Amino acid sequence: MPSRRLFARAVGIALVLAVAVPGLGAAGAWFYLRASLPQIDGRQQATGMRAPADIARDAQGTVTIRAASREDAAYATGYAHAQDRYFQMDLTRRAAAGELSALVGEAALPLDRKVRLHRFRARAAAAYPTLPPEHRALLERYAAGVNAGLAALDARPFEYAVLRAAPEPWLPVDTLLVIDAMYLDLQGGELQRALSLEGLRRLLPAELVEQLAPAGSPWDAPLDRAPAASQPPASAAAPMPRPDWLDARRPARQYGPTPAELMVEASSALGSNAWAVAATQGADGRARVANDMHLGLRLPGTWYRLTLQFPADGGTRRVSGVNLPGVPVVVAGSNGDVAWGFTNSYGHFIELVRLDLDPADPRRYRDADGAWRTAAETVERIEIKGEPAVDLPVRETHWGPMLQVGDQTYALRWIAYLPSAVNVVLADMETARGLGQALDIARRTGMPTQNLVAADRSGRIGWTLAGPLPATPLEPTGFPVEATQARAPMARLAPDAYPSVIDPAYGRLWTANSTQLADSAAQRRIGDGGADVGARATRIRDALFAADRFDERSLLAIQLDDEARWIGFLRDQALAALDDAAVAGDPRRAAFRRLVQSWDGKASAGSAGYALLRGYYDALYDAWFGPLDERLGAIEQGLSARRASSRLLPVMERLVRERAWIPAYAADWRAFMLDRIDTTIEAATAGGTPLEAVRWGNRNRLSMAHPLARALPAFVLPWLSAPAEPMPGDIHMPRIQGRSFGASERFVVAPGDEESGILELPGGASGHPLSPFFLAGHDNWVKGAPSPFLPGPDAHVLTLDPAGG
Repeated sequence: MPSRRLFARAVGIALVLAVAVPGLGAAGAWFYLRASLPQIDGRQQATGMRAPADIARDAQGTVTIRAASREDAAYATGYAHAQDRYFQMDLTRRAAAGELSALVGEAALPLDRKVRLHRFRARAAAAYPTLPPEHRALLERYAAGVNAGLAALDARPFEYAVLRAAPEPWLPVDTLLVIDAMYLDLQGGELQRALSLEGLRRLLPAELVEQLAPAGSPWDAPLDRAPAASQPPASAAAPMPRPDWLDARRPARQYGPTPAELMVEASSALGSNAWAVAATQGADGRARVANDMHLGLRLPGTWYRLTLQFPADGGTRRVSGVNLPGVPVVVAGSNGDVAWGFTNSYGHFIELVRLDLDPADPRRYRDADGAWRTAAETVERIEIKGEPAVDLPVRETHWGPMLQVGDQTYALRWIAYLPSAVNVVLADMETARGLGQALDIARRTGMPTQNLVAADRSGRIGWTLAGPLPATPLEPTGFPVEATQARAPMARLAPDAYPSVIDPAYGRLWTANSTQLADSAAQRRIGDGGADVGARATRIRDALFAADRFDERSLLAIQLDDEARWIGFLRDQALAALDDAAVAGDPRRAAFRRLVQSWDGKASAGSAGYALLRGYYDALYDAWFGPLDERLGAIEQGLSARRASSRLLPVMERLVRERAWIPAYAADWRAFMLDRIDTTIEAATAGGTPLEAVRWGNRNRLSMAHPLARALPAFVLPWLSAPAEPMPGDIHMPRIQGRSFGASERFVVAPGDEESGILELPGGASGHPLSPFFLAGHDNWVKGAPSPFLPGPDAHVLTLDPAGG
């Protein structure tokens, strides 16, 4: 019998289906939902299987594939993906191809227009024939499994009934589109960074732009230096010019981010962590890898827990970890000999080239040598559900497609456009025997360029980049370049030229989206596409050097660390302003001071002190940069100082240290600080909440739902959502956590000792709200409770038999 919550969820969804699908009725909707659940026990004939293969599920729904060949394992993986996550896979490929409007209607047209500029469908089709035959065979077998799994459902996934649409078959090339979707997610923000930087240059003096968007940060923690040698001596900086936008007082705002700001938070937050400790630092003499990749949070989650077992090298290979639905390989995890994990590199991979167009023919542009060239034009047809199709002309220069922003036209150069930018070389990691082989595979992969940290069974550790690097580094500042400065075409750096750090003497490696290397020549190969300020990397590095030995739980504790050292400078400043004279006769200021004084230094869900300091930080940001963001937004929607510079934290620290940028309405620095504290109090108590009742978790409450949840009647939302838990964590600490952004997985594992490993995921294995696996395991992720890296004993087994066997 289903649980009470599961039954209520089913009733809610059934009622929506009964309304959405004419003639279905409540009873029909109930049976439809049941029919769209997968078969998880018994046997099923599968056309194309060469030998029987098992799809086993443990009590949490975690899938283990046991097959007689790697190709049959790919087929069975596709079968399981289709039955558990097909709608998610479909949205992913459509998002990359700019084809959402055909499924959901005109509301998706603005997004499709933006994405079609990249022509990823055509690029994927051109890249597919260049893949090695064994990789094409893998994708063909996977696609066959996906389509067989979809066809085996007694009813199509419920989302298609709500949308009154039919799912379209999965094509082998669609896996490349799934990889392209990750490029959009992980590198697409660099385009907004370049445009925001250009906006700063249009609005501000050059010296101020340089100080708002510095090339480095005192927080930097490069992984090629031990702590004592990490930081260069501080140099004196010229005073920051006072901007002209500080005169008007910024009123109290909504406490916490608005819905629009939440979107910016999710798209600009930096948060992935990965580190490795060598055998010399392992509690039992083993090396370990810890990884928590931070992405947008939704249901189902980004990742799919997967274990593959298949014959290799004369034995049976077991590969466990996290997999991306739409792709037939384990993306991060352990194969018994090597464990590996990723963080986004935030290198410099997108460049805008400012074009000089011919007024008589907008397709003609000047090349680097001043000669006229004519852009190729392709008409992209965007199908729209229920509406006539829209034609979108896309003009491509030899640098890349033309992009119109205001009155300026650019060419967009992006490493994602290279044919080798997408491939499934990562599949080779499944059989890597040692660190050197794993690093070589990483350098040849076709995926958004990531930091890879790896450890092997012998106890070695190493770091390199996975995915393409430009053979010739792009212009370093990130500003758009003139055509005379742009080189073409872009090419991929040879694997043996990639930066690497292997077996450092100090036995530790760490990455957290910040500047990777103190070696400037090697760092130049990577570039800076908006690297994190480094406060999180510093915290992780310091924790790794605070002890000599680590096991799985001590490394998980670093992943869950919510100590907020980054905001300590504002605690000191607030208490300095709130002297006895400032709080005399003002009980709210007195309460603010008392709560901040008693703060324990953590961004815990129940913390009042952190909630108030975070509000104070937002109030200061708003006073200093809010008017600038408004001016940038007037140039192009979405541009902001945050997008232009990922290093505003040290800028704000400096402004506080120098007591600079006092607005005209404030008599002096103390008056300005008290004004911002009063503004924070006003915002935090706007709904009648007493200051003593303010809690960080009330602002940082989980908002994680199915993509269709908010398009359906409001009463359905709870049944397509995770509980709205108050969450610890925030920016600039290992436990990065927002309402809809956070750890998409956490794992810690020693290669060869996977039985002792830990793996936690938000959401559950299934995307079906009636499945008992919809939220299975989610509570452990919320609480940070250790969950086994390997699946538990089989609770369900479906055997796929060759058709006719």
